[in-house]
Amino acid sequence: MAALALKLIVGLGNPGTEYARTRHNAGFQFADELAVRHGASFRSEPRHKGELARARIGSDELWLLKPMNYMNHSGDAVQSVASFYKVPPEAILVAYDELDFPIGVVRLKDGGGAAGHNGLRDVIAQMGEAFWRLRIGIGHPGDRGQVLDYVLGRPSTEEAQLLRAAVLAAADIVPVLLNDGPQVAMSQLHGGEPPASRTP
Repeated sequence: MAALALKLIVGLGNPGTEYARTRHNAGFQFADELAVRHGASFRSEPRHKGELARARIGSDELWLLKPMNYMNHSGDAVQSVASFYKVPPEAILVAYDELDFPIGVVRLKDGGGAAGHNGLRDVIAQMGEAFWRLRIGIGHPGDRGQVLDYVLGRPSTEEAQLLRAAVLAAADIVPVLLNDGPQVAMSQLHGGEPPASRTP
């Protein structure tokens, strides 16, 4: 499959220092890692309700976005940036925390539903389902009643290392996705060992 012409990469999370290291902010961690790797700097864009950075990844120039109006309203920022820069849904990649995967597992997916993720649900409400997703596993507490406290909680030291390794693996796959296309990226990401053994 041909290279994927992404124009906007979104990391979902909550603003504020109290949320900075929580499991729910895996998407922000991913966006920050991409910015560091590719020499991009986020700036506040109040009109877009987010922080935005222009990044060059290989030969591709694209936008990095962190919505800043809290997880449940993430779609407002995505829609605003996509509309302003004329980015179609199929050229958008949204990265977020995934309860259904063990911590350390990362998966790439094209389209689909929200699967209970409120941030993703709001993006779908604004943009439809035809965007790409990068799902960063954070594990599950085992009880639905504990999910809110779990996602808004901070991982243990060991879990934080696994999550960091997953974020690095997710950042690694973006140039592959851009250059070689989603099938190659999926094969590399899904077919290898879980990133738990990587050094954070």
